[in-house]
Amino acid sequence: MKQKWTLQNVILLALIGIIFSVIYWIMDPVYQIVNSGLAVIGLQAFTNEITLGVWMMAGPLASYILKKVGAGFIGEMLGAAGEMFLGGSYGVGTLLSGFIQGIGSELGFALTGYKNWFAGLWLSTLTGTVVTFGWDLFKSGYIHYKLSLLVALFIVRYLSIFFFSGVLVHLIAKLLDRSKLLSHE
Repeated sequence: MKQKWTLQNVILLALIGIIFSVIYWIMDPVYQIVNSGLAVIGLQAFTNEITLGVWMMAGPLASYILKKVGAGFIGEMLGAAGEMFLGGSYGVGTLLSGFIQGIGSELGFALTGYKNWFAGLWLSTLTGTVVTFGWDLFKSGYIHYKLSLLVALFIVRYLSIFFFSGVLVHLIAKLLDRSKLLSHE
C-alpha cells in the first residue's frame, strides 16, 4: 500500500467531500420530513437512526477508493464542512458530527491495519455505529431511554449505516472501478 498522497488523491478526496456536502445538505429537509412523518405515529426517535447511514457515506467511500490512512476521517470532515457552508440546518454542530462520524468510520479501516480494505469497509459500518451511538447516548439523551428502545435504535442505526455506508459504498466503488475512471496505483 502506497501512503504517499498524490495530487490525484487530493483532488478525488476534495470531489468526494464536495459531492457529499451537497448530498448532506439535501438530507437536512429530508430528515425533517421523515421526522414529521414518524412523529405522527410516535416513532420520531428513529429518524436519526434511519437516515444516519447517508450522512456517513463520505468517509467509507474516501477510504475504500483512496486506500490511504486518514482519508475516511478527512472525507467525512470535508462533507460536514461543506454542508455547514452551504447553510445546513445544524450550523457549526455539523463539524462535531462529522468529527465523530469520521472517527467511527476510520476506526473500522484502522482495525485491519489498513491492509484489508474490503474487511475495513464492513468493520467501519460496525465501528461507525458503535462510536456514533455512544456519542448519542449523551448528546441526544439516549442514556435515559429504556433498554428495549436502545436496542431497537441501535439495530436500525446499524442497518442504515450497513446499507448506505457499506453496501452502497461498495457498489459505487465497483462502478467506478468498472468505468476505469480512476487509475489504479
